[in-house]
Amino acid sequence: MMMGISDLIPGVSGGTIALVLGIYQSLIAAINGLLSKKWKEHVLFLIPLMLGIVLALLTVSHLVEWLLVEYPQPTFFFFLGLIIGIIPTLLKDINYKQTFTSKHYLILGLGAILVAATFFVKEDQLAEIMTQLVWSDYLLLFFGGWLASSAMILPGISGSFVFLLLGVYPTVINALSTLNLAVIITVGMGVVIGLIITSKVVTVLFKKYRTATYALMIGFIIGSIVVIYPGISEDFTLLILSLFAFVVGGLIAYLLSYIESKNTVSPQ
Repeated sequence: MMMGISDLIPGVSGGTIALVLGIYQSLIAAINGLLSKKWKEHVLFLIPLMLGIVLALLTVSHLVEWLLVEYPQPTFFFFLGLIIGIIPTLLKDINYKQTFTSKHYLILGLGAILVAATFFVKEDQLAEIMTQLVWSDYLLLFFGGWLASSAMILPGISGSFVFLLLGVYPTVINALSTLNLAVIITVGMGVVIGLIITSKVVTVLFKKYRTATYALMIGFIIGSIVVIYPGISEDFTLLILSLFAFVVGGLIAYLLSYIESKNTVSPQ
């Protein structure tokens, strides 16, 4: 459900939340293994995860819309806390002091700049909700789902932001809120295909270029901080609420990382 909620918010990546929860590599392996002989094992992992995501998309979309309108700053500060809180764990997982070279710091920096640059795309000029859709609109929604799912699975890159860039974000959010099945199914088909293809690419990268892939993903996450940061309000009460939300997000990330480190062994 946390991944589903995050994918509703432009700038927040479901892949980042999967890292916070300690299930990212298991998720990639499960998606990648759907066409293998052990597909039943992977389906059993994915079913509760997908149910949580779908449930969040269908039920929490109203709440997220309300929070983004009424309390955008505390909402984004909560996710900032989650994201910043996971960075030390990722650096520890890859043992960066021993494994990082100047090349990896360069990759990290480039990843951060790439994502941070999306900050200059203004979100206040939202497209209108599409009505009376024709086949070309459905094709756009399908490929939008494909590209967005590829972004969702990469930490630091927001699937919702991809929808925003393509001008279909209001249409997708409205479809989730009003249960417009035609739009939901079209986008969903694109999402499924994108997830399968991207998971295979990520798997290859982790196997052949593990340290460089970690460096790039950490860079993506650092860059997303710039995109998500909502600024500081002059309202003192709102500022205190935002700082509280930030601390809560950071504590959740720390606790989840601590629990994961006690129950799993980082792959070498």
